[in-house]
Amino acid sequence: MIKNQKTTTRPPVVVVLGHIDHGKSSLLEAIRDFKITAKESGGITQHIGAYQVEEQGKKITFLDTPGHEAFSQMRSRGAKAADIAILVIDAAEGVKSQTKEAISHIKKAGIPVIIALNKIDKPEANPEKAKRELSQEGFLVESLGGKVSSLEISAKTKRGIPELLELILLVAEMEELKADSQKPGQGLVIESYLDNLRGPTATLLLTDGHLKIGDTVGTNSASVRIKNIENFQKTSVQKALPSDPVIIFGFNQAPGVGEKFKVFPDLASAENYIKTSKTELPKEAKVKKRMGSSSPEGKAPEVLEATDQQKVLNLILKTDVLGSSEAMEGIFKSLPQEKVILRILKSEAGNINESDIKLALSSRATILGFRVKMDFIAKKMAEREKVKIIIFEVIYDLVEGVRKIMEKIVEPKEVRTDLGKVKVLAKFLTEKNRQIIGGRVTEGEIKKGALIEVFRPPGHGAGGTEEKIGQGKMINLQRNKKDAALISKGEECGILFEGNVTIEEGDILLFYTEEKRKGEL
Repeated sequence: MIKNQKTTTRPPVVVVLGHIDHGKSSLLEAIRDFKITAKESGGITQHIGAYQVEEQGKKITFLDTPGHEAFSQMRSRGAKAADIAILVIDAAEGVKSQTKEAISHIKKAGIPVIIALNKIDKPEANPEKAKRELSQEGFLVESLGGKVSSLEISAKTKRGIPELLELILLVAEMEELKADSQKPGQGLVIESYLDNLRGPTATLLLTDGHLKIGDTVGTNSASVRIKNIENFQKTSVQKALPSDPVIIFGFNQAPGVGEKFKVFPDLASAENYIKTSKTELPKEAKVKKRMGSSSPEGKAPEVLEATDQQKVLNLILKTDVLGSSEAMEGIFKSLPQEKVILRILKSEAGNINESDIKLALSSRATILGFRVKMDFIAKKMAEREKVKIIIFEVIYDLVEGVRKIMEKIVEPKEVRTDLGKVKVLAKFLTEKNRQIIGGRVTEGEIKKGALIEVFRPPGHGAGGTEEKIGQGKMINLQRNKKDAALISKGEECGILFEGNVTIEEGDILLFYTEEKRKGEL
């Protein structure tokens, strides 16, 4: 087989996945600090979506936050976002729920994985336990006889970082990643947002070919004639090659995260491609587009009907970049909505403004902000009209915040707990609606302050079966004429009872508690 002479090896694209707080961001920061000097890293922005490092004269591209959520969004569109996955696991905590979720994403994407057993510097770290748990999920590491590579690292101390980079290059070499750097570029939109100064801006990841100033780029929804190309450090470059992440601004509108892009001969060809893409949308995509999560023309949003057992929580979501919006919308879908339906009226990148407050007022919605600010007019209006606005800096805090709001909407549940039974042996004093009685605990235990149901056995004028004749509560509890908090089975006690019935010897008292528990989704 004769190889295309234009085809050359390209750098690997790596995505870092794992459970919350297991060190995904810390690892990326450690790699960045390790390989990029302070002078070089001065221009790095937090949200461009990707960056590159160089190891042994070879480049490695890392997909940045929001981690597995963004990766999942790209995967769901059929786009292969990464060549290699690094699964970060806290060596002290082992495999957790989001670890399993990340494993599922990796398996579906069909890409090689490297296990990074992080926080190995902690005294309680137990990497062998984590490895055994991984084997139960289908990832058998090499040290246990499998084929999955694993390393013990510490993002905190940077232990194992050089070895990890070396292993990435080794895996990339085995994958034989190729691209043709001479043909027109194509790839994926990995981040998208509206820059107040430069207009609709996107981070593009080249999967093949090259991009240069003057090229016309089109996606399914947006186009641009490139006037400037910036690398991940926001430094202008003349040309971008396969696996390079670049920032392009000046699109006619912000393209969708995960959309494929390619170079066209001219703007007319790109615009025609967009029109064709819209007419060829699958049926479900057309429905989604028509119903929409926002109301751009200011029309009243479509009302979702809820049953008597369901309530609706209206949300307005404002985020730093479109990738964050899509990631959070995806996570919201995973929240249980049998009792509370989440309805996103508007979801877009940008700071909270006056129109958001007006929409929140008309629809009684809560505004959620993620790494955004609020302009002065919006802030004053929100304070005056008492619009609920919550701004978060961490994606999981935002999701938990929504969950708590949903739980508050759900009606609290009355929960009864039966404690024990007492057989009445004697009554000592009856005064208005209070009695002092003596008895023995025949089942369970009883405690001070409990509620009481009074039952009268057969032969006491209540027919042939034990029958409930009244109820009340315990005011005080004593053992051997001394106050007690708890009396157990077999012990005798004195009880100060308050209720709507006169207790007789032989009656059975059932003790229980009732409490309101917060609504559960």
